[in-house]
Formats: sequence, C-alpha cells, structure tokens
Amino acid sequence: MKTNLVEELRWRGMIHDMMPGTEEQLSKEMTTAYVGIDPTADSLHIGHLVSIMLLKHLQMAGHRPLAVVGGATGMIGDPSFKAQERKLLTVEEVQHNVDCIKRQLSKFLDFDCPKNGAQVLNNYDWMKDYLFLDFIRDVGKHITVNYMMTKDSVKKRMETGISFTEFSYQLLQGYDFLTLYRTHGCKLQMGGSDQWGNITTGTELIRRMEGGEAFALTCPLITKADGTKFGKTEGGNVWLDPEKTSPYKFYQFWLNCSDVDSARYIRIFTLLNREEIEDLEKRHAEAPEQRLLQKALAKDITCRVHSEKDYQTAVSASELLFGKGTTEQLNALDRETLLSVFEGVPQYTIARSVIEEGISLVDLAAVQTQMFESKGAIRRELKQNSISLNKVKAGEDRIVTVDDILASGCILVQKGKKNYYLVNVI
Repeated sequence: MKTNLVEELRWRGMIHDMMPGTEEQLSKEMTTAYVGIDPTADSLHIGHLVSIMLLKHLQMAGHRPLAVVGGATGMIGDPSFKAQERKLLTVEEVQHNVDCIKRQLSKFLDFDCPKNGAQVLNNYDWMKDYLFLDFIRDVGKHITVNYMMTKDSVKKRMETGISFTEFSYQLLQGYDFLTLYRTHGCKLQMGGSDQWGNITTGTELIRRMEGGEAFALTCPLITKADGTKFGKTEGGNVWLDPEKTSPYKFYQFWLNCSDVDSARYIRIFTLLNREEIEDLEKRHAEAPEQRLLQKALAKDITCRVHSEKDYQTAVSASELLFGKGTTEQLNALDRETLLSVFEGVPQYTIARSVIEEGISLVDLAAVQTQMFESKGAIRRELKQNSISLNKVKAGEDRIVTVDDILASGCILVQKGKKNYYLVNVI
C-alpha cells in the first residue's frame, strides 16, 4: 500500500468512529469501500466533500473506491438527524440528479486506473425490480424492530413522528452494503458520523445473512468554530456547480474562513501533505495578516473543483474589489463574475445610444444616473483626483464612450478606495 490510510485520516482529523478490525483489514489487502450519496439535488455541495475526500484518500492508499448514488434511497429520504420528512422526488428528478452528480465525481476520483479504478453505482439498479414482499421476507426478517429503534437517527424522531417509509431507510441502506459485499467484495462503508447507525445495520446484515465480516468508518460532521453550520452562506448552500455558486463566490467562501476553521479545513479538504501544512501553519502564525492558510486552502480546492483558470479569475476579481487590479483584469470578467464581485453596490442603467454619442462623466454620474447628487459634487471629487473609471483615474473633462463599455456590458465608477457604482449599458 502507498500509505497507511487510517494513519493518514487520523492526523487529518477525519476519523470519528471506526469498527474494531477496520485498520487490520485495510492493512492486509486491497479493500473495496463505498460512500453513499443521496441525489436530493442536481449538484453536490461542499458538505459532500468530506465523504468524497475519504474516497480520494482511500484510492491514493491503493484501495478501490465505490460511490453509490442513491437513486432508490433518494426516493425515500434518510431520516438521520432531520427534524421532519423530506419532499419525495420523482423517478425522473432522481435520474437527472444522478447524472449530474456522476459528472462531478469524475473530478475527484480516478475511474481509469486498471488496479483500483473508482466506480459510480446507482442502487436503483438493484432495487427497481425487487418486490416489496420479497424484500421483507428476504431482508426484513433478519433485523428486529428493537434493533432498529436503538439507532439515534430513529430515537431522535420518536417525539415528532417518523413514517414507516423513513423508518425503513436503514434497511435499504443496509441492503446496499450487503449487495456490494456480494457483487463487488465490498467490506467497508464510510460516511459522516450521522450515518453510523445505517452503516452498522449493513454490517449486521452481512454477518447474519452471509456469515461475513464487514467494517465501518465515519468522519466527524464538519462545523464552524462559531457554531454556525458549515457550508452555508446567506444565499444558502455552497455548491460545486458553477451555475449555482460561481467560482468567485466559491473561492471567497474558503478565503473568508477564520484561522481556527482554516487550520481544520486545510487538513480535510486539500491534498497537501503533513509537512506542507505544518509549514503553512508556522508561517501563518508568524504573519496572520497575510492569511496564508486561507489562501492555500482556497487555491487548492478552487482549482480541483473548478479549474486553474477559474482560480486565477477569482484572485483577479478579489484584487479589483479591494482597490487593486487593472482595466485589463476588469475587462476579462464575464458578466456573472463581475456582478458577483460587485454584488450589493449601487447599480444604474443607461441606454447604449447615450454612450454612443459620447457623454461627459459629470453628466453620466449626476444627470443620467444620479449616482452623485449634483454636478458640483462629482466635479469636486474629480478635482481631488478621487474618481476612477474602469480602474483608471479620471480627469475633470473625461468623456465616456462605447470604448469604455466592458466585455460584461458594464462601466465601473469608483470613488476613493471602497465606493463603487456599476452602470449597466443596455
């Protein structure tokens, strides 16, 4: 094996619980392991990245990773630590989500390695023709209601109520593990700590129905140091799909992490080795204002989820917002990224025909848009050399023309270092 998987996960803080014998199993032979992902949306979000990184480290250690997208279980919904029932999805909705998630997983796992190439499986394939009567005869008789009631995910729902549909979820997930044990020799299931009950139901089914031995490993649920939920912003989840969360906003999420959180996240979400991380931590402690941890974290994960080009664009965009940058960098931004960068700044609209005729910056700012209260106000700022147009200082007689319209269809006016005004040209 290339590395000791358990040792690697342990120093990274990625082990919460582990069944006895798991480390020995991983040490003695190449082991097939899986993580389950319920396709409740057509994109993964950063909360999924912990389990995906478990699979990544597993493969790097010489083992075989399986990602099971729950086309069947996703139609039911996992009750684990949910306060109420989730909306049930149609077959068509689930299949669309499955297809999208498969494409995203290919960015993290090697599917072409002949020895331990990753596979994406859909549990709908082995559940769609399984009759209910056959399932409860074949599988249900091996797990008692008493056993199922002891699971925390069920106990926490007893006061508010839990449907039989969600109550049966752990049997279905357990059957997934049993099926993979039979068809792929899978002996290990990994996931978040909230999945411990579901995973151990699978190991119990394998023991009772096959007389076999299987194992479980869970990682801690990721939280933020201030107690707020990881992966959530004012706009909701931080998605891997650039259409749902732009690469710029994705980069900014990691860049804005606290020092405490960054020290944890850089171990969990990057592939930097121990020496590299400890060196970063040392240099960060010497000059925390440089935010070296945050920058390294944001770079590594933005490049892997999106691309090197998206990362460079995000860095340039950040420089533009905080007073640096050039007209060339500004002009390189597409409209979506530019609007993400300057989200919340005052915006105005002007007809392209007005620009085509040429208009003084004074008239643009004080008459056509009213971004300044009067011509006198903008003239005073111009005399003080505090006005920039598209990141270039503007003189008192500056004329705005179509050449000033950026590729995004906007014109950026800036007063001082922090006051921005965005003009949309239509």
